[in-house]
Amino acid sequence: MTKMMTCLWFDRGKAREAAEFYASVFPDSHVGKAHPSAVHLPSAKVGEDLTVEFTVLGQAYIGLNGGPNFKPNEAVSFMILTENQEETDRYWDAIVGNGGQESACGWCKDRWGFSWQITPRVLLEATTDPDRAAAKRAMEAMMTMTKIDIAAIEAAREGR
Repeated sequence: MTKMMTCLWFDRGKAREAAEFYASVFPDSHVGKAHPSAVHLPSAKVGEDLTVEFTVLGQAYIGLNGGPNFKPNEAVSFMILTENQEETDRYWDAIVGNGGQESACGWCKDRWGFSWQITPRVLLEATTDPDRAAAKRAMEAMMTMTKIDIAAIEAAREGR
């Protein structure tokens, strides 16, 4: 086990479901060991998964079937850097199309309530352009979008 893992709190029995979904969407991802509960808990009975280890894009996580007490919020999000529109569309469509919901500026939520930023590298380059006018145009274009449209960001950056 690594020295540091991020623990994600899921409602009862949803950790494996989420881990399997994430592993099916992102490369360098897999579902690892499950750890059954040794005692009866409100969130897991004896023998049911209490935690599930998984990896997404090479990053280790552990999903805790903790119950309905705590819900994810936008204070923590997963930023996925994409290389092109096809990759941006694929990740966005997988998350939103699997019971998730769109938000603004490249953000969306998966069906378990976790926030994702599907962020083309081009967007970061455009919004941090040393030409402040170009960066401003790109940022203003982004503010009108849900899923990021790379061609529109590039056009705004260039003043077209």
